[in-house]
Amino acid sequence: MSATHTEDHQQHPIGIYFKIWILLFVISTLSYMVDYLEFQGYLRWSLILIFMILKAGLIVSVFMHMMWERLALIYAILLPPLCLFVLIGLMSIEADYTFLMRFIYFDIS
Repeated sequence: MSATHTEDHQQHPIGIYFKIWILLFVISTLSYMVDYLEFQGYLRWSLILIFMILKAGLIVSVFMHMMWERLALIYAILLPPLCLFVLIGLMSIEADYTFLMRFIYFDIS
């Protein structure tokens, strides 16, 4: 064994961080434009959620270095929230069904 120990550190180019930062700025600007242009209803909330998920994905993948991690670690971090979103969606459908059935059978008007 040699007396000097060299560790292999992966250096990411700083340019990628600047590009992602600019992209985040553009997506944030688009998000503010949704409010400025006064979109209403489902279009407004769909655009806001899409921009929010895009920004969160970019931040997690690049600035938290998930893009360069092993697949098992990515699954361990991202799979549980994904499962929660699926369960929340299923329970939302069930809640709508229950609410509708109450209107039908209990004649709540």
